[in-house]
Amino acid sequence: MTVSKQPDALGFDIDSTATEVLTGIDLSGRFAIVTGGYSGLGLATTRALAAAGAEVLVPARRTDVAREAVAGIDGVQVDELDLADLDSVRNFADRVLDSGRSIDILINNAGIMATPLTRVGPGWEAQFATNHLGHYALVNRLWPALVADGGARVVVLSSGAGENPRINWDDLHFENGYDKWGAYSQSKSANILFAAELDRLGRASGVRAFSVNPGYILTPLQRHLSKEEMVGAGWIDENGTALLPEFRAPEQGAATQVWAATSAGLESEGGSYLQACKVVKSFDGPEEREAAERLWALSADLTGVDAFGKSA
Repeated sequence: MTVSKQPDALGFDIDSTATEVLTGIDLSGRFAIVTGGYSGLGLATTRALAAAGAEVLVPARRTDVAREAVAGIDGVQVDELDLADLDSVRNFADRVLDSGRSIDILINNAGIMATPLTRVGPGWEAQFATNHLGHYALVNRLWPALVADGGARVVVLSSGAGENPRINWDDLHFENGYDKWGAYSQSKSANILFAAELDRLGRASGVRAFSVNPGYILTPLQRHLSKEEMVGAGWIDENGTALLPEFRAPEQGAATQVWAATSAGLESEGGSYLQACKVVKSFDGPEEREAAERLWALSADLTGVDAFGKSA
């Protein structure tokens, strides 16, 4: 993939929008996949990429809802994918590979947050399974298409966990007491470590990967939180109006995702954690690398998928 030549000296920041980041960039002929690209940040990302000329495929568990959401956006198609179901991941990836298309941009945007205790598959905690394992399996299944045209950009949506990502190695699936925020933080930590290891493994093939914190955005991601919880946390008032000055619109939250996916200035920053269109942290220390390698091996064992030949 040939990335944008747009200089990063334009000064993108927390207030920039995805459309502003892509101003002057022609993505005609590029193929992008945006998981969850029909709601909230994902929809803003889909709109911006399509407006810049990209062909965008939106995998969705609720395909009817997704098709309605993207109706009228030129160059956007919808296909079925349930990230919590590894058979669904495999079937989706097979359809993409069978199409013969190379992938230029893969944005792993879909996710769930602070859910009640839910177990999927062989008893996996749902946030870790959906936010991390599903995307891990998807990337590995799609690997031939990601490297087919010189290497793709892979962007993994994370959260504010980037300063100190933590994995509960001794109780990964919260068998000994469930905390919904702890489980969410772990899944987002896994996203960061996954992007760092994917970049290390994939850079020889031209694939560069990044994790992104979009900041505070009110989207359907908060659907598992009650109004009382959000009022109590000081996020919103009784009328549902955002109170924190840090809150931004979805179009602003999506800016860092599209910047990560297209900026030539990031070519030497692969594996980094980004926020507000800035590189915040590079995960290249020995302890971080050890954790990333350990998570990759664990994910390969759980899913049975590894594009680099470490598992069946």
